[in-house]
Amino acid sequence: MKGIVLAGGSGTRLQPVTSVISKQILPVYNKPMIYYPLSVLMLAGIREIQIISTPQHVDLFRSLLGNGNHLGIELDYAVQKEPAGIADALLVGADHIGDDSCALILGDNVFHGPGLYGLLRSSMAKLDGCVLFGYPVKDPERYGVAEVDSEGRLTALTEKPSQPRSHLAVTGLYFYDNDVVDIAKNIRPSARGELEITDVNRVYLEQGRAHLVDLGRGFAWLDTGTHDSLLRAAQYVQVMEERQGVWIAGLEEIAFRMGFIDAEACHHLGQGLAHTDYGAYLVEIAGRGAP
Repeated sequence: MKGIVLAGGSGTRLQPVTSVISKQILPVYNKPMIYYPLSVLMLAGIREIQIISTPQHVDLFRSLLGNGNHLGIELDYAVQKEPAGIADALLVGADHIGDDSCALILGDNVFHGPGLYGLLRSSMAKLDGCVLFGYPVKDPERYGVAEVDSEGRLTALTEKPSQPRSHLAVTGLYFYDNDVVDIAKNIRPSARGELEITDVNRVYLEQGRAHLVDLGRGFAWLDTGTHDSLLRAAQYVQVMEERQGVWIAGLEEIAFRMGFIDAEACHHLGQGLAHTDYGAYLVEIAGRGAP
C-alpha cells in the first residue's frame, strides 16, 4: 500500500499565522503538525509516502523531512497547484499510487489511541473497496457524515449536511483499493468547484464496497484547522505525554519500533537531538536493544 499526506490548502481559518507558512508546519505542542498524519501511515506499515502541498510550501516539507531515508521510509513530494478538493490528491498522486492500494490522510488530522496499530493493520488486511473511519462529534454539519444501520453497516454518506441524520463524522483517513484513481477521474466538481472525497466514497458505497470503522471511545481524533482546535490538540498531546512518559507521533521512535531502522540508527538520531528531552528518550530506548 502507498501513502499520501495531503498538506495543501491556504489555511485561511488560521490566518494571520498561516499568511507566510503552511499550517501543517505549525507546531502541535512539540512537533510539526505534519508529524502526526505521517506517523499514522508509518504505524500502518506504509513506507512509500508522498506529501502533497502547495507550490509555495512544498519545499518546506522537503527541507524538514528530506527523502525519509533516516526513518527507513521513502518520501517524495508533489504539488497541488490550487485547492481543488481532497479527492484531487488522488489524481495528483496517481503516478505514486501506480498499481497499488492507497492510504490517504489529511495533513491537519491527529489520531491517537490504544490499539491504533492493530486497528490500522486489520483494516488494511480486509480492504475490499474502501475503508473509512468514523468518529462521533457534536457538530457533524462541519464534516462528511456517515449513517449506519442497526448492525453498524454503512448505509449513507452526506457532505456537510445542514440537518445531519447522524453524529458520526468521516475522519480524514481513507484506505482505498486501486480503483480509486479511476473513480476520482470520473467524478465532477461540486458547486464550490472542488472534487469532493464524499463523492468518491459514495461510488464505493453504491458498489457495496464501502466499509466504516467506528473509532468511538478510547480514541482521539483532532482536526487542527482552527486556532481553538489547534490549541486543544496541543494540550491533549502535552497531557498524554506528561502522564504516560511516551511520545505521540515521534517519527524516529516509530521507525525503530516498526523495524524500519535499527538500534544504532535510532541512537544516532537521538544524539542529533541531544539538546532535547526527545533526543535523550531516543538514546534510552535504543539502548534497550531490539524494539
